[in-house]
Amino acid sequence: MTQKLAYADEHFHDECGVFGVFGHEEASKLAYLGLYALQHRGQESAGIASSDGTDLHLHRAMGEVEEIFQPSVLAKLPGNLAIGHTRYSTAGDKALLNAQSIVIDCNKGKVALGHNGNLTNAVEWRRKLEHRGSIFHTNSDTEVIVHLLARSQARNLSGALGDALNQVEGAYSLLVLTPDELYAVRDPRGFRPLNLGRLGDAWLVASETCAFDLLNAQYVREIEPGEMVRISRAGIESVHFAPEKPHQQCIFEHVYFSRPDSIIFGRSVNESREALGRTLAREHPADADIVVPVPDSGVPAAVGYALESGIPFRMGLIRNHYIGRTFIEPSQAIRNFGVKLKLNPIRGVIEGKRVVLVDDSLVRGTTSRKIVRMVREAGAKEVHMRISCPPTISPCYYGVDTPTREELIASSSSPDEICKYIGADSLGYVSLAGLKQAVNDTKGNYCTSCYTGVYPTDLVQLEVREGRANGRAGDTMNGNLSEDAIIERPVGVERES
Repeated sequence: MTQKLAYADEHFHDECGVFGVFGHEEASKLAYLGLYALQHRGQESAGIASSDGTDLHLHRAMGEVEEIFQPSVLAKLPGNLAIGHTRYSTAGDKALLNAQSIVIDCNKGKVALGHNGNLTNAVEWRRKLEHRGSIFHTNSDTEVIVHLLARSQARNLSGALGDALNQVEGAYSLLVLTPDELYAVRDPRGFRPLNLGRLGDAWLVASETCAFDLLNAQYVREIEPGEMVRISRAGIESVHFAPEKPHQQCIFEHVYFSRPDSIIFGRSVNESREALGRTLAREHPADADIVVPVPDSGVPAAVGYALESGIPFRMGLIRNHYIGRTFIEPSQAIRNFGVKLKLNPIRGVIEGKRVVLVDDSLVRGTTSRKIVRMVREAGAKEVHMRISCPPTISPCYYGVDTPTREELIASSSSPDEICKYIGADSLGYVSLAGLKQAVNDTKGNYCTSCYTGVYPTDLVQLEVREGRANGRAGDTMNGNLSEDAIIERPVGVERES
């Protein structure tokens, strides 16, 4: 008998990507292409809202961008303004009602919003707003912004946005569309990326610059932390709407999230990842024959490791890029079946070799354990695991879907214990100092909470000190404002049966 199962990916997942267009006659088509380039940031749902100058038009659905936006759908999204959103949802939260963009008609007029990030005080605000009579239609923290926006006494939308956003805490890279304007806003700490581009006379905004490359558009600059950019027929206007705060750019964008061909926080992602690999080689050398990446995300770091160490780089694992969101598992159990769906070793490359196996992160340890076992079964004499970030000990509360603290193997186990668990001959992580050096963080502008357990926002840090923040961080992100996110749970290493 067969059963349908979802493939479990051990990596952290970013919650979403956003893309905006102002002043192009095919705005919705450009938004579709922009989202296509940002598909890696979210595969659960997507939506595009467009403006024809008078009214807003919306289409959103569950699924991937290519599946949703057929030509017949794009034809129903007219106008020269548009915003798009592609979303990765947390477990138990795969509902169309939480798909974005969100479109409302309030006392500020018709407005569409798309949000990348997580509001750390969203549960508190939701309770207050419901007590005051607000009716919520989703369980998305983005809707908190919508209600605060509608309740603002400011006379114009930019003032109302400033009012709303100065009352929330956490991470947000936000696009707001009206019938004749596009706003791009980034939180004062700058957790999540947001970039400004130009295509002829049209303005573009995107989570990552790789979306500009697809359209042959010019990357202009970052939207700065605490900046609100208003784009209208009168041109582009920039306002800093919030008091300046220490910058806390997500360092994991450079470790894993962003595509290597993007420029994030003003720096090439590929350059950062190769530098991480070089740092790994210096901090954790290995007497080995080949360097093998865990594709695709481990490739740039493995290249850097090979260049620094002089050990040859070889593609010893091949990734299946066509795996769907579900698969049919054979009734007779196949060892490591889930991993084999995604990765397959090349025995001729690996057999008889001492292998340095490079990956970008090690979260629960279960997948790494299966990959190490697979490489050994392909004939490797030795397997030396190298991870291009420090041990991940804490969940993220700023727009990343992460496991509970109890599921993070490094939160309760030493590197030696983890090495034994995954079955490697040795294990090495990049140091925190090495990570900061690789991304050229000379001013302390990056958030490293997932490696330190020290959080930059007061509410989260208070919960951590009180022992209430061991829940699934993803439960409070862009879609599931569950109070389970602050329930204390026991800490322990997840073991594979």
